Amino acid sequence: MATSPRILAFSGSARKESLNRKFLAVTVQAVREAGGEVTLLDLNDYVLPLYHGDLEEAEGMPANATKLIELITSHQALLIASPEYNSMITPLLKNTIDWCTRADDNPFEGKVAAVISASPGALGAVRSLVMVQNLLLKLGCHVVPGQVFLPHANQAFDEAGALKEPRSLKGVKTMVAALVAEAGRFTG
Repeated sequence: MATSPRILAFSGSARKESLNRKFLAVTVQAVREAGGEVTLLDLNDYVLPLYHGDLEEAEGMPANATKLIELITSHQALLIASPEYNSMITPLLKNTIDWCTRADDNPFEGKVAAVISASPGALGAVRSLVMVQNLLLKLGCHVVPGQVFLPHANQAFDEAGALKEPRSLKGVKTMVAALVAEAGRFTG
């Protein structure tokens, strides 16, 4: 019997009512339905100082960075919701990744990764999605091809938090199937 791939999921937004956190919740459910085992993180539980080399030299690796590195290392794949601030990746997400790359061994190397994004705008935060995909590629991840983004996300969810449009859910399920299949290769 095959072991379910372990997938670490988190959003680059700290807001409780974030559209990306809502989109991530839908995607996490789809991952579970596709046979993946998901650990859903809230980066609010892993507060980190702004990365600064002098701070690292003086105080070492923050405890929360060490915890995040251990979590990344113990999972075969990553699922990241990437909001967009001023057409860029969020400072929270970039800072989290920056601290985690300070580990002795790159925790991202060889991981499978998928990135989703949501925005009230017409582009669905696709610019930050592409930036995060490129960053993860640079760090050695195998990024699931394709782009799953949700434009007009402020109108995309019903009161229960489900996506209103079947077409949007179809895109999520297609990407999730690829993520689970690719991550499954790493579980032996």
